[in-house]
Amino acid sequence: MRLEEFLAGLYTQEFHYQAFLPSSINHQWYWDDPEINVLLDEANRLLGEINAFSFFIPNIELFIKMHIVKESNESNRIEGTRTEIDEALMEEGEINPERRDDWKKVHQYIVAMNASIALLEQLPISNRLIREAHKVIMATVRGENKTPGEFRRSQNWIGGANLSVARYIPPHDRFLADLMGDLESFINNEKLQIPHLVKIAIVHYAFETIHPFLDGNGRVGRLLITLYLVGSEVLSRPVLYLSDFLEKNRDEYYSRLSKVREENDISQWIKFFIRGVIATAESTKGTFVRIIDLQSEISALLPKFGRRSDKINLIINTFYEFPIMNIKDLVERTGIPDKTMRNLIFLMEESLLIKEFTGSQRNKLYIFDKYVKIFV
Repeated sequence: MRLEEFLAGLYTQEFHYQAFLPSSINHQWYWDDPEINVLLDEANRLLGEINAFSFFIPNIELFIKMHIVKESNESNRIEGTRTEIDEALMEEGEINPERRDDWKKVHQYIVAMNASIALLEQLPISNRLIREAHKVIMATVRGENKTPGEFRRSQNWIGGANLSVARYIPPHDRFLADLMGDLESFINNEKLQIPHLVKIAIVHYAFETIHPFLDGNGRVGRLLITLYLVGSEVLSRPVLYLSDFLEKNRDEYYSRLSKVREENDISQWIKFFIRGVIATAESTKGTFVRIIDLQSEISALLPKFGRRSDKINLIINTFYEFPIMNIKDLVERTGIPDKTMRNLIFLMEESLLIKEFTGSQRNKLYIFDKYVKIFV
């Protein structure tokens, strides 16, 4: 199948509306556009660099955790949530009650990402894994009525209050078994000689076009990108997340997906997707460089604390894992006595290593601000 000859699908007449039925994607794909090859070369070069960084940085799992927090926050912002990254790092009880639903959505995405990456050790990327991820993502009060972990058995739509004014109507649910079977076969078809970035671009388009769940399709579709890159060993560790790029280019993101269906132009979507990988890989590389610089800055500062330096280093390493904590959290996680901890926190505030950001007299929260700002 040549990209230039691709026919995206057709419309089926349903009861009182037309739904889009996408074409099969499980083919060998070819193209004549040299720009795709140039973009692939640049993207693969940058992915190689961030792979190297992921082996070079000590305690990389701590920084991956922050990447996942940021990815979850940005992926949910595309869906309309307004949680900020500092809120995402806080405990539920510390969140304004009016914003707790959004906080829960962000945290369920974090849980889903971690659980799905762990499942890759046992399962290939499959409909089972996709449904498991959806089940976790939708495990909130708002999501429990949206059949978590199950493909829909009724019609959904995108945009507008009802089917008659919808911006896009995905395929009728009677086609879902075949469409999702085709998607799963394409993902795992090792006979196909297709660059991984082209393949996942097509997969993401197909998944969003099928829209197999009643809700949560965007979040699952974006999570699927990282899972594919790790599962196919393009990335050694889950360090690349596209939601920040897609959030910043939200209108273009939706427009380019729509253009495939409306004009059969899948090449423009693939090029947009690979440009997103390039921009995200460059940003990720910059993040790793800033982490290394921060570690060097702190290492140079520690000797000024004399005999207290070991304890302060322990506190800093705990802040890498939990960038927002109160005194009680710090005492429990480090084993340093309360009185000693308060003295050390005072010294760390004076040296601008951390800062208190709640302004309260009791239950003060301290943030590893220099670290968190790297991910903003």
